[in-house]
Amino acid sequence: MSFYPATLPPSRYPATAYFNRELGQLAFNRRVLAMVENPTTPLLERLRYLCIVSSNLDEFFEIRVADLKQQIQQGTPTPGPDGLSPLVVYQRVSQEAHELIDDQYALLNEKVLPALSLEGIRFHRRGYWTDAQRDWARDYFFREVMPVLTPIGLDTAHPFPRILNKSLNFAVELSGRDAFGRQTTHAVVQAPRSLPRFIRLPANLTDCPYGFIFLSSVLHANVGELFQGMTVEGCYQFRVTRNSELLLEEEDEDKNLRQALQGELNHRQFGDEVRLEVAENCSQAMAEFLLETFDLEETDLYRVNGPVNLVRLMQVADMVDRPDLRFPRFTQMRPREWDSGPDIFAAIRKKDILLHHPYQSFAPVVELVQQAANDPLVLAIKQTVYRAGADSELIDALIDAARRGKEVTVVVELLARFDEEANINWAAKLEEAGAHVVYGVAGYKTHAKMCMIIRRELGKLRRYVHLGTGNYHSRTTKLYTDFGLFTADPEITSDVNEVFMQITGLGQHGPLKQLCQSPFSLHASLLAAIHHETELAQQKKRTHIIAKMNALTERSIIDALYEASQAGVKVDLIVRGVCLLRPGITDLSDNIRVFSIIGRFLEHHRVFYFFNGGAQNLYISSADWMDRNLFRRIEICIPILDPSIKRRIMSEGLRPYLKDQALSWEMKGNGAYQRRICRQEKPFDAQQYLLEKFSATHSGRRS
Repeated sequence: MSFYPATLPPSRYPATAYFNRELGQLAFNRRVLAMVENPTTPLLERLRYLCIVSSNLDEFFEIRVADLKQQIQQGTPTPGPDGLSPLVVYQRVSQEAHELIDDQYALLNEKVLPALSLEGIRFHRRGYWTDAQRDWARDYFFREVMPVLTPIGLDTAHPFPRILNKSLNFAVELSGRDAFGRQTTHAVVQAPRSLPRFIRLPANLTDCPYGFIFLSSVLHANVGELFQGMTVEGCYQFRVTRNSELLLEEEDEDKNLRQALQGELNHRQFGDEVRLEVAENCSQAMAEFLLETFDLEETDLYRVNGPVNLVRLMQVADMVDRPDLRFPRFTQMRPREWDSGPDIFAAIRKKDILLHHPYQSFAPVVELVQQAANDPLVLAIKQTVYRAGADSELIDALIDAARRGKEVTVVVELLARFDEEANINWAAKLEEAGAHVVYGVAGYKTHAKMCMIIRRELGKLRRYVHLGTGNYHSRTTKLYTDFGLFTADPEITSDVNEVFMQITGLGQHGPLKQLCQSPFSLHASLLAAIHHETELAQQKKRTHIIAKMNALTERSIIDALYEASQAGVKVDLIVRGVCLLRPGITDLSDNIRVFSIIGRFLEHHRVFYFFNGGAQNLYISSADWMDRNLFRRIEICIPILDPSIKRRIMSEGLRPYLKDQALSWEMKGNGAYQRRICRQEKPFDAQQYLLEKFSATHSGRRS
């Protein structure tokens, strides 16, 4: 069942009015890669951004490119409103991805590694090892590497081994005969994931504070030891990326979802191949052999000048003790209201409280649940969990509450992509502690961020809630920008209770008093708000729409924004990632500007503002303006009722980003992004402004 409106009218605009989603994702990664080129980015952070691009591209191939290839094979319709066939999109994606990856490795070799070397952080290449380094690497190979390797010669008795998704492997070309007289020309050596991908050299073997060698270099230098009596003609590292989308059959959703998912996770490592990465010096004959083995085309081959998996280099940025080469440390602040007394519930009853991450700490959310676990007046806690990480104080507090006899209900989204295993583990621990664990609604991911506490006060039950734009994940709250709201407002808390009842029970959904909800009312409410601004503009009244989100892809929302622009509505969109809307096109989107902020923190909060004749309606939400969020997920959108909080969100979550000239990119009508023109000697940096604001004046004591 889908809640996508069956009567959604066809677009009145041509396909050229929309940008392509896959190309938009690659354009986003271009902007992330620009952080590596930016001389103001600290050196170890430049390395980190290189790794982030690799991680992003891995997921892009695992999900988006895999889907394109499936569409091509199955002859399915065009993937989006841009009207491009899957084959055309794939061809353009392949060309852009090859160029992007070539540029990424050029930056690594020509900029980042030389700069690191000047700072005493050096990766010693095999061709430049000293005799002492070579001897040490040989000893390391025999001691740490060779015992866990299983070289496989390829012949009729030894078929090509199963290659794990994104694992490091070596293809070896051989000549000669082995001990059994076999004349095998090809072999494969798989590097166990337990082996480090780079090794720090002892201090006496390097002329710098941090000297490293790559595992691939160690193996290359000693690979002949694995094939005694034969000649190694070539040894080339390679990596295969596979389709990693989990597709549960309809009958699986009718069974125990956790058991079905556990079985499916085992197959993720061996999905259909979508990309082959090989070392730049890989022989053409070996490259063709690997392509044939994995049933891939030449366009699926990526030759790289360096490690085939840059993501592992993220560890270097973490382990090198050079604070001067990182972003300056900052301390997350605590809201003043939180420290007004020992009774957290009294503080929330008195006034709604807003948290702005990462500038303010996530600790108050954890402390609220911890206090609820120990409070004899608290009867029940209900919580959604989308991403929480492998270690979570919050879920530990929920487990503690269940063990203390509270009624604890946790909606665990098992299908949170790449967090499935962690969520399965948490679900098992929660159930063991006596909590009620629900896996949401079949066919709809529970993406709403809600925590509700029910407390008996003076003989009556009162609800307290925390609602957010981001996950209950302590690590990402230090890296992502998000808003979280504590409130005891009777109508909002009643709505939250209604949403929990929908998810955990059965029956028809009732109307909500304050919240908008996907998949029922959010899409229609957004369209109504946009149309209302359009009508006001047609009456020559002042209008303005500002929306901040991660992605904008839903076609009917885009069409409504086009109509608003043509009526004269000023529309400012702050879209970090993919945006299918084309701004600034004459007679279509003249009044629309689209900005993307790429900086130290990942811009993650969703904020929607409508001038509405001066009423200035403001909302925060868990939902982006995407088909999946509006029709295939359970999401909430929260009106901001407190005037002081509304002013805070405007001054912290919207206006600084419209003013930014340091981190901001402006989208053009052709889909290209350009850095905003800075007309000041020192460009305004929204994130730095907020760091300084919170540190100096906004918050109380440090967390």
